[in-house]
Amino acid sequence: MVNKLEDLDFTGKITVEELLLILKKEASDISMTDIMTAHTYLVAEGKYVQGNYREEYLKAYVKGFILRLKEIKNNQNKFKGTVNACELKEAVELLNEQEQMLFKIRSKESHFFKIYKIISIYTTFVLDEPIHIVGTPFPGNLKVKYENGTYFCPVKEKQKDNPNAVCGFCIAEQDENV
Repeated sequence: MVNKLEDLDFTGKITVEELLLILKKEASDISMTDIMTAHTYLVAEGKYVQGNYREEYLKAYVKGFILRLKEIKNNQNKFKGTVNACELKEAVELLNEQEQMLFKIRSKESHFFKIYKIISIYTTFVLDEPIHIVGTPFPGNLKVKYENGTYFCPVKEKQKDNPNAVCGFCIAEQDENV
C-alpha cells in the first residue's frame, strides 16, 4: 500500500477510497505537539488580521484545518469513483513546492503546513468542497459562500496566480459579486 501522496502512481486510476486511506495515514502521523504548534502559529498569524474579524478568522482556520484532522482519521464513509490523477498530481506538486519554499524561509510554519497539505487534498479531492470552509472571512467583510450547489470564493481570481496560494486547484468559483 502507498503511504504518501508523493508515492502515488499518477499515471493510473486513483480511487477516492485509496486517496482517503493515504490521507488517513498521513493524518495519523501528525502528533499532538504538531497540532499545538500549528495552533500557536495560527494564533500568532492572527495578530496581522484586522481586529474586527480576527476571532472569526481564527475559528474558521481552526475548524477548517486543525479539527478536520480528526474528521479524516474517523471518516468511515464509502466513496465511489476516481479522482482526476492529473489534477491531483499538479496539486501535490504545488504543495510540495510551497513546502520546500517555506522550509527555506520559515521552518516554524512546517507543522501547520503538514496539516494544510492534507486538508487541502482531502477537501478538494475527497469531499469535493473548497479548501476554506463556508463562512471563512476575508478582508472587506467577504466570505466563502455556498449557493445553489456551487461554492463561491471572494478572492479566487486575485489569488489564482499566487504561487503561495492553493486557489488553482480549489473547487470554489470566483464570487462574481466581488
